[in-house]
Amino acid sequence: MFHKMAAAEADARGAWCVPCLVSLDTLQEYCRKEKLTCKSIGITKRNLNNYEVEYLCDYKVLKDMEYYLVKWKGWPDSTNTWEPLQNLKCPLLLQQFSNDRHNYLSQVKKGKSVISKDNNKALKPAVAEYIVKKAKQRIALQRWQDELNRRKNHKGMIFVENTVDLEGPPSDFFYINEYKPAPGISLVNEATFGCSCTDCYFEKCCPAEAGVLLAYNKNQQIRIPPGTPIYECNSRCRCGPDCPNRIVQKGTQYSLCIFRTSNGCGWGVKTLMKIKKMSFVMEYVGEVITSEEAERRGQLYDNKGITYLFDLDYESDEFTVDAARYGNVSHFVNHSCDPNLQVFNVFIDNLDTRLPRIALFSTRTINAGEELTFDYQMKGSGDVSSDSIDHSPAKKRIRTVCKCGAVTCRGYLN
Repeated sequence: MFHKMAAAEADARGAWCVPCLVSLDTLQEYCRKEKLTCKSIGITKRNLNNYEVEYLCDYKVLKDMEYYLVKWKGWPDSTNTWEPLQNLKCPLLLQQFSNDRHNYLSQVKKGKSVISKDNNKALKPAVAEYIVKKAKQRIALQRWQDELNRRKNHKGMIFVENTVDLEGPPSDFFYINEYKPAPGISLVNEATFGCSCTDCYFEKCCPAEAGVLLAYNKNQQIRIPPGTPIYECNSRCRCGPDCPNRIVQKGTQYSLCIFRTSNGCGWGVKTLMKIKKMSFVMEYVGEVITSEEAERRGQLYDNKGITYLFDLDYESDEFTVDAARYGNVSHFVNHSCDPNLQVFNVFIDNLDTRLPRIALFSTRTINAGEELTFDYQMKGSGDVSSDSIDHSPAKKRIRTVCKCGAVTCRGYLN
């Protein structure tokens, strides 16, 4: 009765739907298995019976002929088939299969495990299992990479890479581009006034009205010392998008890669482009919570050995940014006691001094391929003294050992 009434209401009010928790590939597998077409998920009469290699699962040699066990894209595992090498037109997948096999055997050799010598006639079950896991991981990371690039609103592209272990995308992380206020916290994101400059670099602009210097030089590099706030032109200003005082608000301009580190620090971020010194790299965003809530969450995070709390203590100590579940690329940036990024407080549309935006600028030239790091203890003041560290109640907790490896390493993250 309920279903009939719901259907009747749907007909009367128009089509409605609920979110589906099943992956696209699983839906495609069901459709092909049941011989159903569905244009919305890419299954049509024309491609219903198409067979495309998704990944290779196993290998064997029979009567001097090489065979690979093939997982077909959009088809369930029950339809996997052994195919002779001569029929496979997928050089990249063959190369990945070979690389994964070699990497597994190399890891086993390093671990000094005892295994029988591979006779090249068939793979050991453990090897085949590892290869399948790597293939599935590769697909999952590619999907995650695509999702991150759909969600980000800045110019720089995001790439994902894991050549270290079998870790896949984080299961409880949601990409956001700006602060997400917790219930009960209001973020006023509309400026009440703006400049009427024709050239903000030479005229009395927003920074001067706030009693500070314009933060950037003509090369878009920061020229003020750490601890000095940045006041950028806002939505009320008459200057255009090419204004030299609009840098942070344009977002990350560099292509960055979230990668799995080999030193036990989990995920990290490296730049794929050369970054000039004193240049804006990214913002640190997350969920804005009260300092009391930060203290409660901090206890839980310390027990897990993670650190994502960033105190907004520019003028007061009321709020904290928590990037554990909600954040952007900065969520994955690791700590270093000798970092190449520096923290600055930024004000654009929201001029509430309790809620500055957190921008990370390069302290020196950073070459392509180099990991990005900032000092988790260094706030917008640039101070890392013991007094500044202990000033936040959220920091008086179990100490987390630092793994940055810097010569000047202090030994702990907090």
